[in-house]
Amino acid sequence: MDKTNCKYDLEERTARFGEDMIDFIKTLEKNEINRPLVSQIIRSSTSVGANYMEANGASSKKDFRNKICICKKETRETKHWLRMIAKANPEKTDMCRKLWNEAQELTLIFSKIVISSVDKNSD
Repeated sequence: MDKTNCKYDLEERTARFGEDMIDFIKTLEKNEINRPLVSQIIRSSTSVGANYMEANGASSKKDFRNKICICKKETRETKHWLRMIAKANPEKTDMCRKLWNEAQELTLIFSKIVISSVDKNSD
């Protein structure tokens, strides 16, 4: 599909990020090093989309900002776990880098949303 005709949809993008992480995690060897890393990253990466959905249904501007801050925190945490997974699985470094870049872009988007929401009138 032509991206120029695509409506930008952060809900879809955050859901796709979680799905991409699930697909990636399925490729990792099941061992004592990966097990706790996988447990951590699956929580942080899939909660980004869930928290974004909650933000969109927020009851107030303050609640919205709080949920977006959680999204930002979870994407930053995901970047940390990707770094650890890359260290534990050097053959997966390229995919970790790709996913890290998407997490970084999401972090920047959420940062901008937080800044923009603070600039407007508060509740």
